[in-house]
Amino acid sequence: MRNLILFDTDEWRQLLPLTYTRPAAELRCGILRLSQKWALHLDAHTSYVTQEYLTDKYPIKIEEDNYLVNGMVLATEALVRLVRQLDQGEALLLNEELIAARLARSQFDKLLNNDDIGDLRGYELDPGDVTMITRPWHLFQYNVEAIASDFQLLTRNRQSAPIPPQVIATRPDQIFIEAEATVYPCHLNASDGPIYIGKGATIMDGAMIRGPFALCTGATVKMGAKIYGGTTIGPYSKVGGEVGSSVILGYSNKGHDGYLGDSVIGEWCNLGADTNVSNLKNTYAEVRLWSYGSGRFDTTGLQFCGLIMGDHAKSGINTMFNTGTVVGVGANIFGAGYPRNFIPSFAWGGANGYQTFGFEKMIETAEAVVQRRGKSLTPEEIIILRHIFEESAAYR
Repeated sequence: MRNLILFDTDEWRQLLPLTYTRPAAELRCGILRLSQKWALHLDAHTSYVTQEYLTDKYPIKIEEDNYLVNGMVLATEALVRLVRQLDQGEALLLNEELIAARLARSQFDKLLNNDDIGDLRGYELDPGDVTMITRPWHLFQYNVEAIASDFQLLTRNRQSAPIPPQVIATRPDQIFIEAEATVYPCHLNASDGPIYIGKGATIMDGAMIRGPFALCTGATVKMGAKIYGGTTIGPYSKVGGEVGSSVILGYSNKGHDGYLGDSVIGEWCNLGADTNVSNLKNTYAEVRLWSYGSGRFDTTGLQFCGLIMGDHAKSGINTMFNTGTVVGVGANIFGAGYPRNFIPSFAWGGANGYQTFGFEKMIETAEAVVQRRGKSLTPEEIIILRHIFEESAAYR
């Protein structure tokens, strides 16, 4: 197998709060995480060059021959073909920015130490060959194409499990059901794009789902849910109500009625019953979104943009999120009225004001949540959360 090292750039900060707890390559777009796409395409095992506080959980592995790829780049057939063709000492660039390279151990060691690695033959890429995830909303913006691409990658030359006869299926040739998935009477419409149902996933009675749609391993669509295209439900998540054009990274719950659109939800989040997210301003104006990179609300070029929520965040019942809201890691939001459009990590409160969600109390809550999935917080994860708690204090 190839040794693949996925590296973060300075753009990593633009993807906060989603990347507070992971390298950029661990974000999900389509069915797979960015790292999984590259690993499958290149037949590689992966490691990371990322922020120092993340390295205990996401270490780097260097071998004699190493493929180095920008972790924010989506793996496309055209780009993968070019990466495979690289010889040692060659690199692919986009506007002189490193996209991929093949380096010997000695070259890579020098690169890590900011030493001169010698001659590196660089080849400039066509911008049309590169799609990069550099802003949180890119995850749902590119999700339609990413689901279709991953669907082909995962299902090529494979046979789907049978579609149960009680299911109303439109374009069954574009529906793939993995082993051990359970599909109760529901409506699956793949006219506009493929529908992927992962191993051990469940679709309950009366759900109405339009593709492109990805239901990942062990995830559940609740009874009567309405799911529109461009939506990914990450592993072991539970989703009900109405959802469209959104990405849930994994292990999160939106189990009840309420609307979620044009949004990205991190891992271990919970949206209480009747939580509703606005994805369109009453004025139909362009949405501005808080940027950790610039420290202000930046334009997005989008008319539709809902909620960006970091890991371990929670909303109480009947919470209303305004158009273009960013919620940090471990925040706990509740109460009447609209909370503000930027809610820092470890904030506790709502429209009437906030206090700090104490670190030990937040960890106690997070531990209770992950135990429900048969897991526990690792020491490395607690160190990461401690760093975020301290680093984000200036925002609270």
